[in-house]
Parts: sequence; C-alpha cells; structure tokens
Amino acid sequence: MSADTLPQIWRAQAGSQSPLLICDSERISYAQADHRSALLARRLIALGVGRGSHVGLLYPNGAAFVVAMLAATRIGAVVVPFPTFATVPELRFQLSHADVQVLLTAESYRSHDYRKRISEALDDVAIDCGEVLFSLHAPQLRRVIFDADGPCADIAAPELLTALETDVDGSDPLVIIYTSGSSGTPKGVLHTHAGLLGHQRYLNEFCGITSADIHFSNSPFFWVGGFAFALLGTVLAGSTLLCSNATDPGETLDLLEAERPTLANGFASGVAGLIHHPSLGARDLSSVRRGNLYPIMAPDVRPDDPGLRHGMLGMTETGGPVLLSDDVTDQPEHRRGSFGKPAPGIECRVDDGELLIRGRHVMQRYHRRSREECFDADGWFHTGDQVRTDADGFYYFLGRRDAMIKTAGANVSPAEVERAIAKATGGVTAHVIGIPDPDRGQVVAAVLVGAGTDTGALRELLRAELSAYKIPRLFTTVAPGAVPLLSSGKIDLRRLADLFAAVPNA
Repeated sequence: MSADTLPQIWRAQAGSQSPLLICDSERISYAQADHRSALLARRLIALGVGRGSHVGLLYPNGAAFVVAMLAATRIGAVVVPFPTFATVPELRFQLSHADVQVLLTAESYRSHDYRKRISEALDDVAIDCGEVLFSLHAPQLRRVIFDADGPCADIAAPELLTALETDVDGSDPLVIIYTSGSSGTPKGVLHTHAGLLGHQRYLNEFCGITSADIHFSNSPFFWVGGFAFALLGTVLAGSTLLCSNATDPGETLDLLEAERPTLANGFASGVAGLIHHPSLGARDLSSVRRGNLYPIMAPDVRPDDPGLRHGMLGMTETGGPVLLSDDVTDQPEHRRGSFGKPAPGIECRVDDGELLIRGRHVMQRYHRRSREECFDADGWFHTGDQVRTDADGFYYFLGRRDAMIKTAGANVSPAEVERAIAKATGGVTAHVIGIPDPDRGQVVAAVLVGAGTDTGALRELLRAELSAYKIPRLFTTVAPGAVPLLSSGKIDLRRLADLFAAVPNA
C-alpha cells in the first residue's frame, strides 16, 4: 500500500490515548476513534460499501463526523461532506450529483431537522423503512443511516476490514468537496489520498505543527479548510483538534481558556462574537501563539495592523493554501496585502491577470468531468482569481475574474441567487452583487427591478431555496429602465453597488 493513504497514516496513530478531538464537552481519543470507526467500517462493509463507494456525511463538527470519515476512508470509500445548513433543493442536488450510495447523518443540528429535510428531498421513498432505497431524486442512494454508532446485526469480520485497508492506494479518490462555480452550478472537487495528504503534510511542516499542539479551528469540516487543514492535518501530526459549536461566545471563550490551544486558524469573521464579548479583556489567551485568528491570539504576537502580515490564498481545488509565507513579521507598507509565494509542489503563473496553478497537490478533477474539461492542454488550472506580482515574486489578490461573491469565507454565485429570487417572486428580475463589509469581506446584495416586492417576505421564501449565507442581506429597487449599464450594454456593477450607499446592513 502506498505511504500516502489515510488508512496507513491512521494505523500509526490509532493506539494513542491522546485526545484527537475536543468539541465543547465532547472528547474522543485516537484509540476511541479507532474502535468506533472500525465498528462502523465493518457495518458499512456488510452493506456492500467498499473501495470507490461514495459515502455522504451530514454532521456538524464533532466526533460523529470524525468517526464516520475514518470509517469510510479506511475501506477505500470516497467521502462526500454535506453542509450542515443545506436546504432541501441543495441536499437533493448533491445526493444525486455526487452519486452518494450511503448517507450517514445526524438527526438534527441547531434548528435543522435532518430527518424531515431528507424526507422532503427524497419524497418518493420512505427513508425509515429499513429497506434498500430506490429514489428517482438520488438514483445511486441505497441507505440513509441516522444511528451510525447504534447496534447492528450485520457486521463484517475484522479480517475483511484489514484487507480493504491494505488495498487502498494513494491514487484513489479520498473526498469530493462541493464548491460554487462561476456558472452558479456547484462543482464536486475530487482529491486523491496522495494529493491531499501530501499537501497537508507540507502545511504541517510549514506551520511547525507537532503532536504537542492543540489546534483551535472554527472552519466547518464540510469545507476544505476544516476537512483538510484542520482535521487531516491533526491526524497527520498526531495532535489535538479543538472546536466549538456553542452559540454563546462566552462558552467558546471558556473552552479556549480551559484547553489552552497553541494555534488558531479559520475564518476571522467567525470570531467576531468572541472579540465583542465583554469578558474578552479578562481572558487568558496567552497560549495561542500562531495562526490567522489574530483577535484571539496572545497580545504580544498579535499584529497591530493585520494588513501588514502575509495572508494565505487557497481554494477547494488546491486542497487549501497555495500562496503563503513563513515570515510572520510585519511587512513594509509597499507589501501590504501580500499573499506570499507558491507552496512547494505547486506551480503558479499569471496569464492576462489570472492566476493559473498546476502541481501534484491540485485536485484530480471535478466529479463527473474529465481532466481535459478541468485543465488546459498544458495541465494548468485556471482559478478565476485576478492577481498581480511584485518585483520580489510576492502575489497580491485583486478580485475574482467572474462575479463570485466571497462572504465570511464562503463563495456565493450571483446567478444562483438571482434564479432563486425569480422563482420565489414569480419572475422578478434581480441583479446580485457583493458589497464590501469589514466583518464578512463582502455581503450579498440584490437590486430588484421594479417596485412592490416585500423584501421581508422574500427573505422568508428564500430560506427554502438557499442556505442562510446566500440570502441577500441588502435589498434595493430600481425602475425597469433605470438599471445602470455600460456602453456595451452590460450591467455597470460599480454603479449598481453605489445604489446601496444609503441602505442599512441587515
């Protein structure tokens, strides 16, 4: 078996009694995760799951996700994480498009009732019948399992699990992570064991992560930052991953003080509640010495001006950061906004302002698309990111080549939101753009053409079609003949944004 597979890496860590994951009051050691994932893997084998099978995971950050991910990947199955906030249409699309054969899911999370939501997505079958499923909405799906850790009559022999683990190869697919595309159709990014783990191994070395580290991350496991950099990186290092699902920022601060993480990474917008909490000044966060969540780092390593520190630029297709720097000191003013230089194993070049990438750690392809459809004839992936470089080879991000909106670390396709608005309103035309926001990077904003739309009612209707982060926070209206246009006849996005100057942020 290749040295670049998760089953082999896991065997080197499995006997450890050290904590693998701490999530609020929940703790699971490497040894406990090994035992639970082995039992679940044997249950999956008995259901016919094996090398190349697609297993969906619908869990919040926590032990259940970790155990399910390990169980599936140990037998060579391909993991397909689902966003915890996925709506009925989004669930139905991803179940079908990803060719999911078995869905492992929580019953609920916060306000999300997954049993109800999955039943609505698969409204032509009874998901609780205990029989093999055959749904027109998800033709490959055969099982939906809510009690993955529950008792099971059919379970494969341990020897069969060992044999399947040994059969996994580094070139085998490991995960399909979905991301929005410029066309508005979500794309399934397929990474292999060797490609994704090789990149995380480098990032661990780059960040100096060892088994002694406690890594706090607020990135969800269903996106590449949480799945790869946080979770897989933790397994590779034999370290401890710390996360929180608490809705009260004070509880998360209690957790940070009690567990004393050594580094903190994720979405800066996700710690806004922590930095505005009245108790923050009295908290001892001196243990956090590294990472990109500057507001909760130790004061003596926290930058006065984060814009003078190198950032990191990555994407789902690259398995995480590909532009970065190991220089964590303040940069001169002329280097403000730098994203560093390409990571080892990644080639970058700029063609007509667009960042092009290739290398052994880039995705294999998009699911259901050939490599020829994803890369050009010379093997370059066209990212759609507009960048520039300086005389010293440092890269600077200028924006998206397309109209993609980046809000709180998530990509939102304007075309998808525009279609949802038209459906919810019976045909109202909308022009959706991103408006700069100090906390979220951008917020989603919609210009509705014509008067008379109740935006409060529209928001409620959109909840059934779109995840919460995709629903516009800002609305304004224009008369049909007042949409600002360029001389070419295309929409003038800059003047469109000016319409929101006096609109309060919801």
